[in-house]
Amino acid sequence: MKLSIERGTLLKALAQAQSVVERRNTIPILANVLIEADGAQVSFRATDLDIEVVDRAPAMVERAGATTVSAVMLHEIIRKLPDGALVNLSEDGAAGRLTITAGRSTFSLATLPREDFPVMASSEYTTNFSAPAGVLRRLFDKAKFAISTEETRYYLNGVYMHTATGEEGAVLRCVATDGHRLARIDAPLPAGAQGMAGVIVPRKTVGELRKLLDDDDAAIAVSVSETKVRFATPAITLTSKVIDGTFPDYTRVIPTGNTRRLEVDATEFAKAVDRVATVSSERSRAVKLSLDEDRLVLSVNAPDSGAAEEELAVAYADERLEIGFNAKYLLEIASQVDRENAVFLFNSSGDPTLMREGNDTSAVYVVMPMRV
Repeated sequence: MKLSIERGTLLKALAQAQSVVERRNTIPILANVLIEADGAQVSFRATDLDIEVVDRAPAMVERAGATTVSAVMLHEIIRKLPDGALVNLSEDGAAGRLTITAGRSTFSLATLPREDFPVMASSEYTTNFSAPAGVLRRLFDKAKFAISTEETRYYLNGVYMHTATGEEGAVLRCVATDGHRLARIDAPLPAGAQGMAGVIVPRKTVGELRKLLDDDDAAIAVSVSETKVRFATPAITLTSKVIDGTFPDYTRVIPTGNTRRLEVDATEFAKAVDRVATVSSERSRAVKLSLDEDRLVLSVNAPDSGAAEEELAVAYADERLEIGFNAKYLLEIASQVDRENAVFLFNSSGDPTLMREGNDTSAVYVVMPMRV
């Protein structure tokens, strides 16, 4: 194998591949990236056996071929080369080496046979549809903060992507919860997604997927089966196993009878929560909300470190209410608001609270209160 490729193009392709590779693993080949050169392009394939990413880039291929080399090492080398450099990759199969040259720099890396590289088994995808990158980015970005990190409830360690019926009709929905807070985000159902089996997309896959979704104009081809999900652009294909488990019935924890309505400037609210939480003990991080007519007082009382209080002008016309929340949860939910105002709907100090962005019901958040 022998090829030449522009440094920036190579770096971009390698960045996605090396981030999939697990730093610590017992199978040496899994630390490598499979480089395959043919025609006028080169592809870089990496896997951790649960996720596989293939990134294709244009290159001047002098001699077709394939080999595997340390993904992290190659990425580090290319990252440190000067901008605009032309990188030459040349593989010597007999010596088991890949030579990298750029300008006056020369590197030689050990290779492993391509035959040893595990390729994820293909799957029969039952549902195939296309969705704009911006739509998928909103669905996953707004839901992912609520993913559970508790390994015992492994079925909560991802985002549940499925079809549902929303207020505007059929929707593509993403839901995540850790038992303390929940995010439910809807988007219009893309053509071809009807009847899709609901799948739980793992946390790591959600993080890798984010790198495909930066270009608003890009269309992402989504393929779903019972065991795998695939997201593809013309240059990158990300395939992942889904979490084998049943996502709980989240609709039961979304309150429908909360009538006490608070409307507040989302940015001001988040800043005020952040300020008063400064004095709270790290363990509880509890913030008390005291609501009266058009007035909200945020307060923290931490006997070991101090106290803080801040008042905000809000729109609230119901009876007096005092309720406590974990400051971190409040901040994360408030930071999801793209619009100017956040609307909180309360029932009592012991019941789950609902939050949405203005009158938009396509993004709904639930947070459990704390005793303060």
